[in-house]
Amino acid sequence: MSQTRTGQRPDTGIRVCCAQMCSAWEDVKRSLAKAEVFIRHAAASGVDIICFPEQFATGWDPKSRENVEGMDGRIVSALTHAAQDAGIDIIGSFRQRTALGPRNTAVVIAKDGSVLSSYAKIHLFSPAGEDATFTSGTDLGIFRLGTMKCGLAICYDLRFPELFSAYAAQGVQAVFVPAAWPKSRIRHWELFISARAAENQMYVIGVNMTGTTPVDTYCGASMTADPNGTIISRAGEAEQLVFADLDPAVVDAARSTFPVLQDRRNALYHGLLP
Repeated sequence: MSQTRTGQRPDTGIRVCCAQMCSAWEDVKRSLAKAEVFIRHAAASGVDIICFPEQFATGWDPKSRENVEGMDGRIVSALTHAAQDAGIDIIGSFRQRTALGPRNTAVVIAKDGSVLSSYAKIHLFSPAGEDATFTSGTDLGIFRLGTMKCGLAICYDLRFPELFSAYAAQGVQAVFVPAAWPKSRIRHWELFISARAAENQMYVIGVNMTGTTPVDTYCGASMTADPNGTIISRAGEAEQLVFADLDPAVVDAARSTFPVLQDRRNALYHGLLP
């Protein structure tokens, strides 16, 4: 497993780790064992949080109802124990069983084992039938990580700038995006991560799957964009850990020196949209 690092850790900021991995298809036990190795390596590198790709313990399948489980299931339980053992926070995405049907959910586990936040994917990928299998979420996922206010989105959500605008309106400074983004659309992946960051003057951390599954071939290229839209860390195509240091002062400076967010006409947009 290779590792890519960037810069010096800011005194008031956080160090994040993107765990770019190839899931063992529908094999939760093998995928979790691999994830635990990633977590140990990340903890040894002094990170505050590690984020895994979309449905990392199974591989992303828009039509699968296998391995759907609750917050007390194998996946969240394993992440809880791993967070406590490693002393770092963890973001993982899984197929969650709910009273409203299965949801594609990202959960944030704190190093003490508590759940900091969860987020059910709002924009389900209808071209592949995800909307026929899963139930869309309706709420933002916001949590505190050290000195930073953070949010969650999942994969296809990147194509919808309104979601990121909503996070910015809530004062969010960084959004984590677990994904299973295909190699055939890598240019869109790069473009949207930079655009969402620049539009909202925030960090956007895209954590992508790599390898090939029965559904698709994935591009890797996990990356972090800063509030100017500049890519400050980026993985290749292979399995690897890639690190980035986030500084809330950089977000504050961007928003105060070039205060574009205050010029949004939100009331007008609501009237124009159907």
